[in-house]
Amino acid sequence: MPHQNNQGRPRTLESLVELVAALDRRVPHTERSAEARIAEDSSELRAEASLRIDELRLAAAAPEAIAPPLSSLVGPDGGPEPGQP
Repeated sequence: MPHQNNQGRPRTLESLVELVAALDRRVPHTERSAEARIAEDSSELRAEASLRIDELRLAAAAPEAIAPPLSSLVGPDGGPEPGQP
């Protein structure tokens, strides 16, 4: 996900909350042969969205705790910048 400025965070947070709510409302369709995989994918997506929601809420509460964007850690050759792990 690209780095967003603070103005993009409220909309991203709102969208993620809506996504989690939609996944929670989802009714399994056991007649579908792929339902087990769909349910597994939905569960993984919900977990990832929930983690991102927590990250965004934490960043809003403590903006100074935000890690630098990944692009600032990557050198021109795609490897880490000197001095970066």
